[in-house]
Amino acid sequence: MTLALKYRPKRFEDVIGQEAVTRTLARALDTGQLGHAYLFSGLRGSGKTSTARIFSKALLCQEGPTSDPCEKCEHCIAANENRHIDIIEMDAASNRKIDDIRELIEHTKYKPAQGRYKIFIIDEVHMLTKEAFNALLKTLEEPPEFVKFILATTDPLKLPATILSRTQHFRFKKIAQSDIIHHLERILAQEGIEYESEALKIIARSGGGSLRDTLTILDQAITFGEGRVDVKSVTKMLGLIDPAEIAAIFSLILQKNKDALITRAKELRDYQTEMILDEMILYLKEELFAKSPTFSLMLYERFFKILSDAKNLLFYTSDDEFVLLLTFLKLLEATKIKDIEELIGEMESQGLAASASQPVAQPSPSQAVQEPTPTATPTGPAQAAAPTSPATASPTPSASASGEESFAKLIDKLYERNYELGECFEKSVKFVSFENGVLTWQSAPKNECKEKLKNSYPTIKHLVREIFGVNTKIKKVDPPKDVNECSSMVEEAEFGGSCIQQKAGLAAKEIEAEDLLNDPMVQKAKELFKAKRVVIKPKV
Repeated sequence: MTLALKYRPKRFEDVIGQEAVTRTLARALDTGQLGHAYLFSGLRGSGKTSTARIFSKALLCQEGPTSDPCEKCEHCIAANENRHIDIIEMDAASNRKIDDIRELIEHTKYKPAQGRYKIFIIDEVHMLTKEAFNALLKTLEEPPEFVKFILATTDPLKLPATILSRTQHFRFKKIAQSDIIHHLERILAQEGIEYESEALKIIARSGGGSLRDTLTILDQAITFGEGRVDVKSVTKMLGLIDPAEIAAIFSLILQKNKDALITRAKELRDYQTEMILDEMILYLKEELFAKSPTFSLMLYERFFKILSDAKNLLFYTSDDEFVLLLTFLKLLEATKIKDIEELIGEMESQGLAASASQPVAQPSPSQAVQEPTPTATPTGPAQAAAPTSPATASPTPSASASGEESFAKLIDKLYERNYELGECFEKSVKFVSFENGVLTWQSAPKNECKEKLKNSYPTIKHLVREIFGVNTKIKKVDPPKDVNECSSMVEEAEFGGSCIQQKAGLAAKEIEAEDLLNDPMVQKAKELFKAKRVVIKPKV
């Protein structure tokens, strides 16, 4: 005899994982609050038919109706042996026509032969035809007082609303994996069979919440393993991959061992790729619930998305081995991430490095460097007579060398961002000095680079502040040129040194912090929001 039949529940307390249903039925039996029609719905193998038989036995027990049948009277013994004349089971999948229901209705007219009730158990009731349902309606609504109906189905949505409204509906839930494993351990202990706990987990998971399916697999595992249930025999029998293999795959991914992953993908070509992906997702789920420190939350999210996308790829290609290898490599690439703390640490270290290359003293807002006027560069004695202030004194050789290195780094960054931009900048802009947070350069772009530099000035300014410091200001020194020659497009964007501005007598400059704070709109905003402090941050 199979385990599913041998260990079929005979009492309410033997039903696994359906405490809410069994408790309600037992309470109804003890209090006498009985209905005339019941509907049991739920997953296959969840205990619907077994519960219907136990309930029928409890109704017919000589000491009943009771939730605790005696198991000794003639009615209980006949019910346990499935031969009670007043318990009529009907398979609606094979007796689904209106003539079958008419015959059943005819039986309801006669009183029970032995017991106090005549009970009709209709299994897979959703398979009845529309005409059969209509014929059953009246009898189901007002049956004789000695008739009880118990309907069972795996798909209650296919039942007409008129049937649902005439029954007490009990929903059998999916049996928890822990309850199934505990039940398997008890059965194997009674049978005297050795087992591994991990093997029982695999069997319970393969059963999909159905106790009957799980016991069927257990029967096969006992036969295949020659009286012993272990992980190796169970995985081989079911065609599954060993959980240790899944752990080894993720270990190779975290180690970024590309060659070993390619080799492992070739070794797994005999397994179903979809099954491997499902096992990998399940492994991640178990690691997450176990609070394993191996994976970060970001890695869990990335891995799950990659594995889910891989399952979709299986519908578009017949080469499962390629999909598996591609998935392994994508998982490997997904490990090359940096968390927020690491990124902040790198940015802070870059900022400290840039600050270290600058003098400690910083110019105050009142000592801000004046922007060059768009007039022609003066020559002669007037220029020579101009006094040299300490702020514009020539830099020391060490500071100049450090500035030149940073400027070369700026050019490299521009090349990385856009090769044409880097080429134009290198040809058109020359480093002069970097001192007191002021980067001074010479700019003389030709026609083909003017527009490129002008449109890309925000990018250039961002990289300057990234390399030289957030508070770095840019100062332009014009090279010797003709009086009528216009300034660079880069300076036009920042300093307003265009020909039109020169003729109009205008010269734009960077807005200082004090000017922003004194702006009427800022003042109005401070009054409106009752701001106690205003912080100005550079746009980088």
